[in-house]
Amino acid sequence: MMLDILRDIAVVFFLLSGTFFFVVGVVGLIRMPDVFTRMHATTKCDTMGAGLIFLGLILWKGFTLVSLVVFLVLLFLWITNPTAAHYIAKGAYESMKSKDQKEETKR
Repeated sequence: MMLDILRDIAVVFFLLSGTFFFVVGVVGLIRMPDVFTRMHATTKCDTMGAGLIFLGLILWKGFTLVSLVVFLVLLFLWITNPTAAHYIAKGAYESMKSKDQKEETKR
């Protein structure tokens, strides 16, 4: 009985914390000035928010096969989110660099 209440409190804490990080990421996306800072705000907050929410779901469901699948999805997110952000940043940097080179040749 008491253990269930503590588990429910932990689940609510993780879910609310994850939601908080998602909201902070959205605010960062709206408020930041350029692509690099926007991407930094969203990828860090999305990775942390998803981790906390999935951890809350794992605790809520208990340690079952469904929890294992949720954990594997979480691992996939933790690997792909920073990798995708890296390649988006690299593409934006290359695009800005080539645009600057074109402007210099016009002068």
